[in-house]
Amino acid sequence: MKKIVGVLFVLVCVAAVIPAQAIKGGTMYVAAKTVELKSSVGFFASAKGTLAYGATVTIIQIKGDWAEVRSEANSSVSGWTPVANLSSKRIVSGAASGATANEVALAGKGFNQEVENAYKAKGKLNYADVDRTEAQKVSKKELQDFVTAGHLFQGDK
Repeated sequence: MKKIVGVLFVLVCVAAVIPAQAIKGGTMYVAAKTVELKSSVGFFASAKGTLAYGATVTIIQIKGDWAEVRSEANSSVSGWTPVANLSSKRIVSGAASGATANEVALAGKGFNQEVENAYKAKGKLNYADVDRTEAQKVSKKELQDFVTAGHLFQGDK
């Protein structure tokens, strides 16, 4: 009996995950602040266009951890992006609530006032270092040179 319950539990868990996955012909939503669409899979592939947070896309095809998508707002905008940049949940703009795009993006990832208060309660946090780190810019050429010199895996195999 325990084995049957265990098997049923696993099946329910798998069934819960399946709708969140990218499926050819399915609709998904951009879950990152900005997504650069690529001409092919791979971080260093040339850029074809960009999509903003919450944009609705149709999945054209899947290749590993990458999805080829087409914008529903502008069918001429299409390209490849990591599936991790997409969500099966509809993303609603925070413009009506007065929230910034960054706040809406954080809320979509589970960061809310309760979580922020918990961080504040644990002590002094240095957001200046976070802001300084986010402000650093590295060109694709510099990044590609770093990956090549370090013999690092590019993740597009």
